[in-house]
Amino acid sequence: MRDDNCIFCKIANGDIPSATLYEDEDFRVILDLNPAAKGHALILPKQHAANLFELPEEVAAKAMKVAKKVGTVLAEGLSCDGLNVLQNNGEPAGQTVFHFHMHLIPRWKGDVKKIHMTWEPGTLTAEDKEEILGLFH
Repeated sequence: MRDDNCIFCKIANGDIPSATLYEDEDFRVILDLNPAAKGHALILPKQHAANLFELPEEVAAKAMKVAKKVGTVLAEGLSCDGLNVLQNNGEPAGQTVFHFHMHLIPRWKGDVKKIHMTWEPGTLTAEDKEEILGLFH
């Protein structure tokens, strides 16, 4: 299903031109117009889902296969030292376009000053551990 008001639906389905790195029947991978780093790419499914939790399971699984395929080419071709595979769900998590997408961001040693993706480590309390474990039992 597609949302005619969604910019990523339009890009993924070829209605808006993009610098396409990879395309198949389910996905289009494009260069990000506002890259965090050289080679920053977006994996866009052609069907609309606001986030990971609305995406059909088989499409979510295939997204990881596409990430591996395209990420491998980017990493080897750009000789980067690492690669972030990033996916945000919901505004508090940093999602700004509400069409599932994954970021592939090539990384080089020393770019931490330019690209910030770290957090201050906390402590797993006994209470939190028990509460969260209880969700799965």
